Amino acid sequence: MNRKRLVMAAYLLDCVVGDPESLPHPVRLFGRCIHIAEKRLLHPVMSPRAKFAAGCVLAVGLPTAVAYLVSNILRRGERLHRPMTLIAEVQLAASCLATHNLLKEAASVVAALEQDDIATARARVARIVGRDTQDLDAAGVSRAVIETLAESLCDGIIAPLFYLTLGGVPAALAYKAINTMDSMIGHTSERYWHFGKAAARIDDAANFLPARASALLLCAASAIPATQASPQGAWKTWLEDGDKHASPNAGQMESAMAGALQVRLGGSNSYDGQPIHGPEIGAAYRPPQAADARRALKLTGIASLLGFAVALCCLSRKR
Repeated sequence: MNRKRLVMAAYLLDCVVGDPESLPHPVRLFGRCIHIAEKRLLHPVMSPRAKFAAGCVLAVGLPTAVAYLVSNILRRGERLHRPMTLIAEVQLAASCLATHNLLKEAASVVAALEQDDIATARARVARIVGRDTQDLDAAGVSRAVIETLAESLCDGIIAPLFYLTLGGVPAALAYKAINTMDSMIGHTSERYWHFGKAAARIDDAANFLPARASALLLCAASAIPATQASPQGAWKTWLEDGDKHASPNAGQMESAMAGALQVRLGGSNSYDGQPIHGPEIGAAYRPPQAADARRALKLTGIASLLGFAVALCCLSRKR
C-alpha cells in the first residue's frame, strides 16, 4: 500500500477504534515469544558474560525476525489476495499506535480525580503505570498520569509513526518488539541486569530521535491557546532538565511536559514495595493537580495530531 495512505488509514483507525482487548494484538504475541525465549536462554548458573550474550541473541534476533517475516508475509499476501492483505496491513499498522487507548485510560483517571474519588483514581492509574499506586495521594496520581502521558506520547504514538513513515509495517512492528522487550527484560533487577542490558540499550537507540521529536511536539502543542500551557516554560525546562532522568529518553518528554504545565514531575516512586529515588524535573514548579492532568490530556492529543501531520508532510515530500 502507498505509505501515505497507510499512515492515514492506520492513524484514523486507531483514533476511532483503538485496540479492543477482545482482539489479538501483536504485542501479546511478542510477549509470549520473549517469555519462551527467556526460559530457554536464561539459566541461573550462567556467567554474567553468557547472560549478556544470550540477551544479545534475543534483543537482535526478535525484531530482525519480526521485520523479515512481516515483510515477506505482506509481499506474498499481495500476490495471493491484495484486498485482504491491504486490510491486514492497515490493521497491523493501527495496532502499533495508541492514541485512542492512551487518552481513554488517562481520561478515566482524570475523571476520578475530578470527582475526588481517590480509590478509583488509584485503581485506574495502576492500569497504565508500573509503580505502586495504593498509597498515592491526589498529587501523586496526577503526577503518575502526567508522566505516563508524556512517556507514552513517544513509545505509543510518535515512535511508531516515525517507523511507519520510515519503513512501513515491518519497521513499526520491529520497533514494538524492541519496546516490548525493554518493558519485560530491560530492568536493572539482579535477574535482568546482564540478560536485559542489550534490549534496554537497543530500546534507548530506537527511541533517541522519536523522544526528542516528541518533546519538540509538546513545545509546539503548548503554543496553542486551548492547552493553557506555556511554550516558553516547555522549551526552557526541556533544555535544562531533559537529561536529568535516569533514562536518556524519558526525561525529554517529561521535562517538556513539566515546563508546559508549570508543574513538578519526577522524584521518588515505589516499585514492588521498594522506593526508587530519582531527580525532580521542573523542581521550581508546584506539585501537579487534577486540572493539570486534564491539560496534559489536551497537550498529548494535540501533540499526537501534530506528529501525524508531520508524518504526512514527510511522506508527501518523498513523492
